[in-house]
Amino acid sequence: MKSLLYLLLFIFSGQLIAQNNTVVFEQANALYNEGKYAEALDKYNTILEGDKHSAELYYNIANAHYKLNHIAPSIYYYEKAAKLSPNDTDIQNNISYANNMKIDAIETLPEIGIKKFMRNITNSFTFDGWAKLSVALVFSFVILFLLYYFTYATTTKRLYFIGSLASIFLACIALAFTFHNYNLVQKDQAAIVFTQETQVKSEPNTRSDEAFTLHEGTKVQILDEVNDWKKIKIADGKTGWISEKDIKEL
Repeated sequence: MKSLLYLLLFIFSGQLIAQNNTVVFEQANALYNEGKYAEALDKYNTILEGDKHSAELYYNIANAHYKLNHIAPSIYYYEKAAKLSPNDTDIQNNISYANNMKIDAIETLPEIGIKKFMRNITNSFTFDGWAKLSVALVFSFVILFLLYYFTYATTTKRLYFIGSLASIFLACIALAFTFHNYNLVQKDQAAIVFTQETQVKSEPNTRSDEAFTLHEGTKVQILDEVNDWKKIKIADGKTGWISEKDIKEL
């Protein structure tokens, strides 16, 4: 009886928190629409501090930062929104707008051939999307195989058999892309430069030569870590070491 009471209290408190977050979110949106971007940002951050994460919340936080000309935070939260909703065109468009505020104009090394083809297909769905597609295709295989097994008409039986084979074949492909997407996500250790200007060193110490300079808002990939230094790679392929306090990991 006591366990049931605790469960009901837990469910009820969860509903109250969700309702409160909805109210605060609507208040923040109203402030944003009135042009009170700093006040709206405070409201959005209140939800975020309650461990509430969603693409929509990150997107609105990024919009508020963008309106306030906060380069690094706007790019940071647009990128976080894109991780949760990679196919959202509004998010992608606003990332482009925010990137136009950056000082660093780094050319991206182009991907060609099969590598580009595979990445484009893999990124067409999230990890969850590929996983759900795999399950749906396996379910389709089971249904079609049962129909094949219990059907006696030759032509229909042949169609069900071909359909079941196609379903299991496509399920295997979808499963392969599921794991490939997962591996890409695991390797994607991205971060955003948050300091106005920072020197990237050739070695993980302040005494080493400067490799190049980066400015706030630039996206980097973390390759390694030594004490308080991160080895990074930028879009044009250059690598170096940066103080971990100068970047914020996504």
